[in-house]
Amino acid sequence: MLLQAGGHWDASNVTHLDRLLRSVTPKDTVPLTLDLGQVERLDTAGAWLLYRTLKESRERGGKADYAGLSPAYAAMLETVAANDQPCEIEPPQSLALIAVLDHLGKGAIDVAEEAKQQIAFLGLILVTLAGSLRHPSRLRLVPLVYHMEKVGFNALPIVGLISFLIGVVLAYQGATQLQRFGAEIFVVNLISVSVLREIAILLTAIVVAGRSGSAFTAEIGSMVVNEEVDAMRTLGLDPMEVLVLPRVLALVITLPLLAFFADMMGLFGGMLMCWGALDISPSLFLERLQGALSPWSFWVGMIKAPVFAFLIATVGCLEGLRVTRSAESVGQQTTRSVVTGIFLVIVVDAIFSIFFATVGV
Repeated sequence: MLLQAGGHWDASNVTHLDRLLRSVTPKDTVPLTLDLGQVERLDTAGAWLLYRTLKESRERGGKADYAGLSPAYAAMLETVAANDQPCEIEPPQSLALIAVLDHLGKGAIDVAEEAKQQIAFLGLILVTLAGSLRHPSRLRLVPLVYHMEKVGFNALPIVGLISFLIGVVLAYQGATQLQRFGAEIFVVNLISVSVLREIAILLTAIVVAGRSGSAFTAEIGSMVVNEEVDAMRTLGLDPMEVLVLPRVLALVITLPLLAFFADMMGLFGGMLMCWGALDISPSLFLERLQGALSPWSFWVGMIKAPVFAFLIATVGCLEGLRVTRSAESVGQQTTRSVVTGIFLVIVVDAIFSIFFATVGV
């Protein structure tokens, strides 16, 4: 195929010439010859169009060449062909302040999206719970009892040990400071208020988030990877009823019991430390304990327990359902579940503390 080119092949005509070349250039392996004897003006833009046409024809397997071009223009065309080398363009460098603001903005958007999904999943759990209450036969008691044993009874040793040691540490550190003022007896007040109101329930919730919240994510995530969740939906089973609701209810029921156990172990550890280090007998410890505590000191911690349990279970189950079909995703979502659960527990605990201080409890 012979194409004759003439006139001005420069930047002012490159758009029009490009359309003409694409409309007349063959799309198959037909040999192509460009007759450039009538070209009056040629710059690098026009030379690139001619070279690109020859290159595309050669890449399709056809023969392509040019003829009739003056030596000066032929040298320009060869120079364009010689510089047809790929080069990496460095990404534009942005200012540090702009990069920081961009990162903060993306983080804020991610947090807002995460909060939106958490609230939506919370609403879905409440709707599923309401349906189970209307039809109690849909509530799966065997999985409920099974998960209560796993998240409650099996967690007693670690929760008890941590609370006992925290009581010992509080008593020892409090005694060290209060002995300077001759007020060792007030160690009992320190232990009782801090353990019952804050320390016991907060540490218990953190342990449960790391232990049970991660287990929820790993279990449900593994079922997603193995397509068991899809199989449930195919069989007409609701994963919210089968997988999520028993875990949520089990943790809401057992975390207050774990918190009570942690309270008792923390007080017991503090009492033993006071007996050994300060010579405060158990009977005197209990007497001071009755005078230092009010009913709200106990109930403040117990009120937090079901709220923390609901948050931990919700996050654990949601992250499990988010798992994609890869083993790597299971690990990533499990880590995300633990971090998010502990973060929410601490934030909500701070909100509770401010609220109770505001209302005078």
